[in-house]
Amino acid sequence: MRFYLLVAAVSAVVTFVLAWVIFKLSHRYRLYPKIRERDVHTRPTPRLGGIAMFIGVVIAILVASQISWFDLVFSEPGKLWAIMGAALIIVLIGVADDIWDLDWLTKLAGQIIAAFLLAWQGVQIVSLPIGGLTIGSSGMSLVITILAVVLVMNAINFIDGLDGLVAGVALIANGVFFLYSYLLAQDTSPTDYFNLASLITAVLIGACAGFLPLNFHPAKLFMGDAGALLVGLLMATSAIAVTGQVDPAQLGRSQLFPAFLPILLPFAILIIPLLDFGLAIFRRLRAGKSPFSADRKHLHHRLLDMGHSHLGAVLIFYGWTAVFSVGCLLLFVLQPYWLAFPFLGVGILVCAAITLFPLTRTKRREIMAQSADAGTLEARVTAVDDPLDAAAEDDLDDIKENQT
Repeated sequence: MRFYLLVAAVSAVVTFVLAWVIFKLSHRYRLYPKIRERDVHTRPTPRLGGIAMFIGVVIAILVASQISWFDLVFSEPGKLWAIMGAALIIVLIGVADDIWDLDWLTKLAGQIIAAFLLAWQGVQIVSLPIGGLTIGSSGMSLVITILAVVLVMNAINFIDGLDGLVAGVALIANGVFFLYSYLLAQDTSPTDYFNLASLITAVLIGACAGFLPLNFHPAKLFMGDAGALLVGLLMATSAIAVTGQVDPAQLGRSQLFPAFLPILLPFAILIIPLLDFGLAIFRRLRAGKSPFSADRKHLHHRLLDMGHSHLGAVLIFYGWTAVFSVGCLLLFVLQPYWLAFPFLGVGILVCAAITLFPLTRTKRREIMAQSADAGTLEARVTAVDDPLDAAAEDDLDDIKENQT
């Protein structure tokens, strides 16, 4: 565990230092775009934080390559080179988009190329953890892997709209996923539990932790598309490394739900981004627009429109992510697994109540306002015996009818 903590710390320190340097240089040379109509922030803010995160990840992996305990992970260097190559492609595409605002087709093409490089070098879903069910063919495995990676990258990128949102959600989700992959490796390989999924997750945790201090509300620096797509790529890579290579049915556990966790947990930690992504695609296609066209109707925008503060909306996302990811981890840790259900139930109820609270507060204000309007109109009707105030009587009747 201490070596994972070491590489995470290296990633965090490098990311933080470089993010601060990028922040200073961006303001000195005005390297920040104009505020767009859909943006929530009100002052120009640099968007190149993804570069710092990428360099932090690369240096942390280079440090890990010099630690003998990780020799098994680096025994297949092709996979690590593919991951770094795909990350570089994504960061370059993201930086170009942050500077020149690329069209969606160019961005999608870059994402597909990066995902193809991963799958081509063996980082792909070859089987599902359901009794070792094998994917139909190598071609199908390639296609499914590319689709999964592109889906996760865009899901993460879609929620990148509030200060500290992606970095915090990724920090929580990957913290839980790291514990799962680490415990799973201990069960499958008690003598050597250093694995690719845990290493990628650890360096990503470090990068998010190092970047969050400059990105938390009010943000000094954004990660931009480069950072959001990088986070999505590495999360997808670590999930595939577990899902496609480990069959929990062979762990000696008889429970049903833990056997499906390699499929369930990646969806659980990404439930909010995936939900936002699905709703956005449906909304845009129904309106006859491109599924990748930008708008201001994402879940975080809706939370702000409901009356939540900027920080409050971010914390709500954190809460939902923690409930679902920790709840699914408890399915694996607790025996019997159903002991995790009370935590899930209470957590969902609490998060739902906090999320919907502004609606009840707004309703109370509307009722109070209607009562005040009714009192004013009733005074007009009783004080002035004038046919011209018949309109006031009609308004009073309408308000009373709405209150009942």
